[in-house]
Amino acid sequence: MRRARRLAVLGILASLGGCATAEVEVQRTTEGPTAQQVFESRFQEGYGRPPTFAETLQFRVEQEQQISDYLVRHPELSTSPRVSQFTFHPRILVGMTKEEVVLLVGEPSGATPDQARMQEAAKRFLPSIKPPATEMWAYPGGWQFFFDNDFLVD
Repeated sequence: MRRARRLAVLGILASLGGCATAEVEVQRTTEGPTAQQVFESRFQEGYGRPPTFAETLQFRVEQEQQISDYLVRHPELSTSPRVSQFTFHPRILVGMTKEEVVLLVGEPSGATPDQARMQEAAKRFLPSIKPPATEMWAYPGGWQFFFDNDFLVD
């Protein structure tokens, strides 16, 4: 009985070890995370716990004010279909400017123009990013955004 238990424990540990060394699959999408998803990932990473309801509500209130201020400074967006990207369901989308990305999800936790680091992050997708990426921004939760100068391309 003890031997069977030991073998079971060893089998479980071996399978967990295999999970820990598995490579994360890189996926490509034209729709990135919502502003709240990045907020929650950043909060979890910084505080080691999820945000409370009050903290999430405060984030939403502050974000709505920032978006409102941004739309006042950019009245051309107020009548554009793009306004829904900011107001109804704030989410990162291909075509946004760096300023718009920062508005929704804040400053990146890392940024690089290094092609080798972008290749490592994007894996097989980097050659198909058109126009070619000139910079990569990293965010909590494993999100990486690729820019061609000022515009999000992937």
